[in-house]
Order: sequence, then C-alpha cells, then structure tokens
Amino acid sequence: MHVTSDRVLRARRNGVGRLTLNRPEAINAVDIDMVRSMLAALDAWRDDADVHLVLLDGVGDRGLCAGGDVRLLREHIVAGRFDAVEEFFRGEYLLNATIDEYPRPFVAFMDGVTMGGGIGISAHGSVRVVTERSRLAMPETRIGFTPDVGGTWLLGRAPGRLGEFLALTGWTMGAADAILCGLADHAVPAAHLPDLAHALETRADPATPNELVLLFDETMEPGPIERARPWIDEAFAGETVAEILERLRAMPETDGEITPSAVHAELVQRAPLALAVTLRAVRRARELPDLRAALAQEYGLVSWFVRTQPDMAEGIRAQVVDKDRSPRWNPATLEGVVDDMIDEAFAHRAPVPLWTDEGEER
Repeated sequence: MHVTSDRVLRARRNGVGRLTLNRPEAINAVDIDMVRSMLAALDAWRDDADVHLVLLDGVGDRGLCAGGDVRLLREHIVAGRFDAVEEFFRGEYLLNATIDEYPRPFVAFMDGVTMGGGIGISAHGSVRVVTERSRLAMPETRIGFTPDVGGTWLLGRAPGRLGEFLALTGWTMGAADAILCGLADHAVPAAHLPDLAHALETRADPATPNELVLLFDETMEPGPIERARPWIDEAFAGETVAEILERLRAMPETDGEITPSAVHAELVQRAPLALAVTLRAVRRARELPDLRAALAQEYGLVSWFVRTQPDMAEGIRAQVVDKDRSPRWNPATLEGVVDDMIDEAFAHRAPVPLWTDEGEER
C-alpha cells in the first residue's frame, strides 16, 4: 500500500516510526486519505526491523484529533453517496483493528481534544498517554448517531455502568476519568511530552515504552465522573433509556460538576433513536469476543443509520453546519421508538461487508 497525505506526517528515526496528524485547523479531523496514509505507514513498518515502536501525535495545541470529517460525511449522505460513506468507515475500522493488533508497541499522545474517531486511532494502542489538557469523549449521540470506531468495545469494558453513561451522554472526560474508564493508561504533563518522545527515541533505561512513560507519569486527583460514580451506576443500570431517565428524575440532587439533573437535561436533548440503539450496542458489545466483532456490529449500525434514517445528517447539520443546536429528531420522542426499529438496526447488513471470511477488510 503506497498512500501518502500531507495531512499525516510520517517519519522514522532512532527506531521510532512517528505519525503526526497535520490538520490543526480542523483539530486534526481525519478523512479517508489520512486513514489510508496511516494504514500505509503501519503496513510498511510492520516488518521493518528498524522500527521498534510507533508514536502517534498531532500538530497544534488544540488536540490530537476531533474525530472524523463529519461535514464531508453529511455531504455524501445528503447526495445519496452511501457507498462513499461506508468506504470511509471500512478504512477507519481497518485502521482501528490494525492498531489494536499491531506487533509493535503503539504509543498515542492523547493531548487536548481526542474524540470520536480520535479515540479510535489512539485508545486501541498499547500505551495511551493523556495530559492535563486532554478532553476525551464519544459524542456521537449528539449528532443522532451511535459510538463507533470500537467505542462500544471500550465503553462496554468501563467499570460499572460508566460505559452506558459515557455512550449515551457523550460526556467529556479529563485525564483522570479517562484512565479510570479504561481509555488511557498514563497522565503526563503536556510540557513533558517532547521529553517523553525524546526518551522513546533514545531508549533511556528502563527500555520498554510503559516503563519509560512511568518516569513521566504524575498521579492525578479523582475526576468528577469517579466522584459521581455511585449514583451513575445506579441510574444507568436501568433496563431501558426511559427507565434511566426515570431513575435520574427520582434522584436527589448532588454536589459536584456532574449531577443527576444535569445528566437528565443532556439526555433529553439527544436523538431518541440513537439513545436506544446505543444502549443496546454497548451491552451487546460486552458479550462479543473481540474488537473486530464489535467493529462489525458498529459497521452494520453505521450502514443502517446512513441508508435508512435521517437523524445523522440532521444532527451534523444542527451541531456542525448551521450550528443552531436545534435538531429535529425522527422520531422526536422515546415513545416513538419501538423495539422493532432497534431489532431492524442490528439485523441490517451493509452491501459490502466489513470483513471477509478470512478476517481481512475488502
């Protein structure tokens, strides 16, 4: 695979293959060419004896990656170019699986905004570093969609019911909560990332990436999600979205940055259909055998949302294009979401499968 993009800087030095996302004006949001460029680099370095680890970071101080280029995806959806949308997701999901299965240590600097697709290219790595500036989230329900890029696999393994909470609300995590929820491993001050990158190249003793990162790791105070976890676990154990909302309404108000009333207020703004699909997706992901199986489930849901439902295009319009923050969801209420619709979503199959029988991307 020989694909390059000036939006992905590729370098190989002192045993480190470095991928740097270079689209700072869009907080390094990824498009299909960037995905292919990263895949090509990882393919080239896979059997390169001179590459001992891969390091992912991003240009600019706003964030590693704000996600996929949803404006372009909406243009494809509105124009009926569904094949182009699914082609992007197939490439993205292959990249997620490649990172998860990579035979070299994969170190990701999740500094600043790291959301959606940005989680997919970092949180499946083997050494995941956050900073005091990190802001992690899977905010897909905000645009009438459902967590993907292996997000259901990651959130399904978060402690207690934090996975349901994060998937449904799209709540933003700081460094401490990202580590608690299993999306990151180490917290390093942003000012020390250049020194850490240098240490990874010079192989300071101790030599393994995890041991090196520990030299820069700083223990952080518990985050607001951890402090709110007792009542979050209780509320998000509800069997349905309606029951979760009812539990939140019945809870006494609490102190702290996250309160039952604030969470309830966020949920009622989300697309009812996306909430119902997402709740089932996260819980089903807990029973799946591996990341590839979760990605296959997510891919079917992507195709279903794109080809049969209006909410995703409408959510992107309201949040990203027109920015009126007034999406018109269909159905507009949870009462309009029936079980048959959810069953249909999980039974849907895209025209082009994600994986072949041999497990490779088509």
